[in-house]
Amino acid sequence: MKSLLIALAGLFLGLCTSAHAAGTWVATPYAPAKVVFEFYLDHPQKIGSALYWVRSLMNPLLEAPYNYSPEDLSLVVVIHGNEIVTVAKRNEATYQDAVDRMRYYAGLGVKFKVCGQAAADFGYKVEDFQDFIEVVPNAITELAHWQQQGYALIVPKVMEKTIDIESIR
Repeated sequence: MKSLLIALAGLFLGLCTSAHAAGTWVATPYAPAKVVFEFYLDHPQKIGSALYWVRSLMNPLLEAPYNYSPEDLSLVVVIHGNEIVTVAKRNEATYQDAVDRMRYYAGLGVKFKVCGQAAADFGYKVEDFQDFIEVVPNAITELAHWQQQGYALIVPKVMEKTIDIESIR
């Protein structure tokens, strides 16, 4: 009986060990992306973090094993929160890094659209915006339009970082 218990314990330990095996890399067969991003941020400085969501979608699709070209992707960013000030020409020096990144993405085919109603609330006119910006009548209507065209909606959640990774790793 004792040897049976030892054998069962060994079997159990073997099963437990296999349950702790390493993870597995899986290359999901992604299709070219059709995505509309909604930027509605409470602080203009958060646009940098929101733009990382665009990068996080693009980069894996442009690299192996997918190797899509920028022309294969269809990405739209709809801006209608406090980050609207980042794309006003008069604020370019303040938000230069974000403007440069958006201009780079626009060069890769990402469309940047600003809500005309929000622009008016901020006192902006079409000519006040960077040359890669398209002003649309309304952000909510624009978001609905792209979703009706089959685009997935992604809304970046940009939180305040209150704890460093090293302390919780």
